[in-house]
Amino acid sequence: MGRYPITANSGMRSMTDNTSMIGTLFIFSAPSGAGKTSLVKGLLDSTGYIGVSVSHTTRAPRPGETDGKDYHFVPVEEFQQMVNRGAFLEHAQVFDNFYGTSQEWVESELAAGRDVILEIDWQGAEQVRRLMPDTISVFIAPPSISALRERLQKRGQDDEQTIERRMRDARKEMSHYGEYDYLIINDNFNNTVEELRAIVIARRHRLAAQQLRHQDVLSNLLSDG
Repeated sequence: MGRYPITANSGMRSMTDNTSMIGTLFIFSAPSGAGKTSLVKGLLDSTGYIGVSVSHTTRAPRPGETDGKDYHFVPVEEFQQMVNRGAFLEHAQVFDNFYGTSQEWVESELAAGRDVILEIDWQGAEQVRRLMPDTISVFIAPPSISALRERLQKRGQDDEQTIERRMRDARKEMSHYGEYDYLIINDNFNNTVEELRAIVIARRHRLAAQQLRHQDVLSNLLSDG
């Protein structure tokens, strides 16, 4: 999607030692038009203790967008200062604008036992996996190229030239599906939401997380009294 990683003066802190974090960081990636945004909303509506990271961006707000809800809108100078002090878990340039995920916010949510979803592309996913190897990544693909084109056209947001560019970007994005832990084909909305929910619920029941989450219960079960 025209996304270019920023590497100079990144100042990123390692997050490989996250054994005290109960929550799980999830990456959801998909080509434009695959239905990712609607699927995430469906997942949030049906699953507690999970949230979506609100990215920082230097682009101007679009009609109907709210600062702090859709994005944190910041000037370029402030964004670069955040880059220099290592404030972002991942950050990139998308055409003429910059986008980044707050590392501090993600850490605090995970430590509090809440799962976090990052809606980012394959390049952002690559950055995050280097810092947090335990991240669970999910690639969401459309059932066919024709279905993807039809969805883009039905949105009514882009002219034909823009749609063609999005289709080219989609093919590039989809070529990286093999780098993810899970692959889901979004051919039925309700089924896909349930598949995403199954991944989240299963991850929550891994041994390490359950030991942290239920220390008192396990201690009482194993006590002599």
